[in-house]
Amino acid sequence: MKYVIFGLGNFGKSLAIRLTELGHEAIGVDNNMTKVEQLKEKITHTVCMDCTDKSAVISLPLKDADAVIVAIGEDEASSLLTTALLKQLGIKRIIGRVVSDLQKTVLEAMQIEEYVLPEEESAERLAMRLDNSGIVDSFKISEKYSIIETKVPKKYIGMSLAQADFTKRYQVIVLTVLTVSKGSENGLIKTFTKASGIATPDTVMHEDEVLVLFGEMKDIEKLMH
Repeated sequence: MKYVIFGLGNFGKSLAIRLTELGHEAIGVDNNMTKVEQLKEKITHTVCMDCTDKSAVISLPLKDADAVIVAIGEDEASSLLTTALLKQLGIKRIIGRVVSDLQKTVLEAMQIEEYVLPEEESAERLAMRLDNSGIVDSFKISEKYSIIETKVPKKYIGMSLAQADFTKRYQVIVLTVLTVSKGSENGLIKTFTKASGIATPDTVMHEDEVLVLFGEMKDIEKLMH
């Protein structure tokens, strides 16, 4: 898969390197030549340009990208201008980095539904989510075990947890099931998530629900695929 990352500070750099290590094409963009030079041997491609310059940005393969991540954190104005430019260019999947409540409000007003708070979500977690489209979020609790939020795999839609028997088949435990919906709040369209409580053998999995899984990543990937 192909990703374009604007901003090669600590977060953007870590994300670009991890995506490259996972076998994806990562294009890193920054207006600081020093940062670009430092990464040119570590990620797929690096480009030095002004991220707010439309004539420069349109030269990038944005339409071919599976997602465009605006990882600019130091300069909120540039981050928002870059995001607005990408919306103007019709980029479908934009992930914004949030460093303040005001910036989050502006992104929501732009109808940016995906954003990350680097203090809460590491580059590793975002890379894992981008690496596998089924993963909604992840949290590594030790070197061995992780908690993963993932969409219900199609083959298990309509089945109960007892019928699926993930513990016996994959050594994976379902902690709970999340229902995801969209609604309006203060005039903005937002995504709301509601947990169904502790999962039981009788819990039935439905389309568009999210499973919260506990186990080793290799076992969770087997379940998902």
